[in-house]
Amino acid sequence: MCVVYVVLVLYMRAGWMRLAIIKPSAILPRSKVSVIIAARNEEDNIGRTLDCLMAQDFPKELLEVIVVDDHSTDRTSEIILSYAERGVCLISLEAGDKLNSYKKYAINKAIDSSNGEIIVTTDADCRMGPNWLKTIIHFMEANDLYMVSSPVSYHEEKSYFENLQTLEFLYLIGLGAAGIGNGNPTTCNGANLAYRKEVFYEMGGFKGIDELASGDDELLLHKIAEKYASRIGFCKAREAIVYTDAKENLSAFLSQRRRWASKSTKYKDKRVVALGVSIWLFNLALLVNILCFCWADADAERLILLSILMKIVVEFAFLYPVVSFANRKSLLLNLPLISLLHSVYLVYIGILGNVGKYDWKGRSVK
Repeated sequence: MCVVYVVLVLYMRAGWMRLAIIKPSAILPRSKVSVIIAARNEEDNIGRTLDCLMAQDFPKELLEVIVVDDHSTDRTSEIILSYAERGVCLISLEAGDKLNSYKKYAINKAIDSSNGEIIVTTDADCRMGPNWLKTIIHFMEANDLYMVSSPVSYHEEKSYFENLQTLEFLYLIGLGAAGIGNGNPTTCNGANLAYRKEVFYEMGGFKGIDELASGDDELLLHKIAEKYASRIGFCKAREAIVYTDAKENLSAFLSQRRRWASKSTKYKDKRVVALGVSIWLFNLALLVNILCFCWADADAERLILLSILMKIVVEFAFLYPVVSFANRKSLLLNLPLISLLHSVYLVYIGILGNVGKYDWKGRSVK
């Protein structure tokens, strides 16, 4: 299993390296764009996100910002309304408690109301530079793409735990980019995702995946990749990075990862399933071997230590160009620790993410 894992990670590294660094362009975008945010109880964050959107170096006549308030009980709607004179449109949901996937419902409602040819989704707790939107849309137009995934990174960490999350999160973002680089899109992040509205409707929108709380990003990616894998790109540009916050504590972190893992029950591409299962089995085997280390003979001990070393080395080989791209190379000092912790949490999440319910935005969902 160790050899399989090493080969898989090196294959993903090759996918990342196939992606060229995107340089800023002076060419003005041509497409009308609708930026959509689904927000619930985000009074502490939504203002800063909207300020970033208002500061975009993008033709105002081509930009539409729609924020859907998902039954917030704080001042979220009030803050959004204060941006109305600057062109921000507020949609308030009135769906009550009858849904499991409020976010997909919110995005779908916003798309139905939008005027843009291209839909761009982000989250209510994100920040981006002034060239963010222009960079992504130019890349999409220049390459005639139907969907573009772009990088997301944690930022402004307040603790060592948050620094560990940043390295692990960059690993996930790198894997998603690498899959696209290899021509086999597997993962993306809805905090920085763009797609053509006509393709969204052609794929039936979220139909077939709308009963699952999560998956407005990855599962939509899979639907589009079934027919148009070659028209999906990753915008590997620093200007295209969206920044967000790591989770403050372990409980919030595990809840988020359970939500992300819950999407795997709907994967139809057997290659994606095989990749996930292979990685999970390797980490399970590694944990079992570590637990049995004290009872192993000398030869077995050497094999276990070699497996751990190979895992760290191959992950370093993958992560080095990813963290270099994000200007966060200092995070690699945490790799030996995060590599071992990653095995524990991955096995744990792989089980719990596919059973039962979890909490999301104050709701119990599945």
